Amino acid sequence: MAARPTWQGHLKLSLVTCPVAMYTATTKTNDISFHLINPETNNRIRMVPTDPDTGPVERRDLVKGYEVSKDEYVLFDDADFDKVKLESTRTISIDKFVDEHEIDRLYWDDPFYIVPEKGVGAEAFAVIREAMKSAGKIALGCLVLRGRERQLALEVRDKGLIAYTLRAHDEVRAADDYFDDIPAVKADKDMVEIAARIIGQKEGDFDPADFTDRYDDALREMIKAKQKGGKNVVEAPEPDDTNVIDLMAALRASLQGSASGGAAKKPAPKKTPAKSSPPAKTSEPKKPAAKKAPAKKTAAGKKAA
Repeated sequence: MAARPTWQGHLKLSLVTCPVAMYTATTKTNDISFHLINPETNNRIRMVPTDPDTGPVERRDLVKGYEVSKDEYVLFDDADFDKVKLESTRTISIDKFVDEHEIDRLYWDDPFYIVPEKGVGAEAFAVIREAMKSAGKIALGCLVLRGRERQLALEVRDKGLIAYTLRAHDEVRAADDYFDDIPAVKADKDMVEIAARIIGQKEGDFDPADFTDRYDDALREMIKAKQKGGKNVVEAPEPDDTNVIDLMAALRASLQGSASGGAAKKPAPKKTPAKSSPPAKTSEPKKPAAKKAPAKKTAAGKKAA
């Protein structure tokens, strides 16, 4: 296994304990990252820790401080943090089991793989895993991770376990603070029916490989262009806002486009049949006036002759 474990310790279910390692289940190695550059020298900017009174200082000589009042800090070094010892620093102790639906999706956070340490604890790990599988529930435990204690939700996945960190209650904002101001609008039944049919036409299986980060692709194309000395800028057209007046027409056009497999852009020309609107017809009476103008020109031409 090439990756380095994020955490190593023990998994505990009552009196059954086994050594485990935890690995991050996600990666950001493919993300585009930028550095701060001085455009005049083309040099990368270095962030140097600086004391406003004494100037630059070595990072290894620094400690952390908690501000208790303006410019007054309680200082902590590594030894102080080591003194804060909880069981969850080195052990994931399973406290209870719950049904998955009991955990609101708002609380699910980062996923991690949990595997038994090689050579030892494989049998105890298998016992815990199979017991969890037979229960068909989510196990809850705690772990000190990245400087704070986090609640974990563990589930069986193949031969191992997946642990999701759960957001704390005070980290999740109440939906009522945002949804209460949404006006109570009674949706038109016909519109809802058409929208439901559109949803039915767009049903399919989820495949994460179907998603492509087009913004990332555009940035990479721009990087290539700049490497070649170009200044190409990749632009994407902004979507048109749906006009409330044309909502029914937009729904019907979307339904027709989805059924035919065509893009939803087809209905756009049909919207512009504003040709039948009065302004378009009022321009026709002006044509005779336009014909008189040439007649005057010919008269003027005769005078000139």
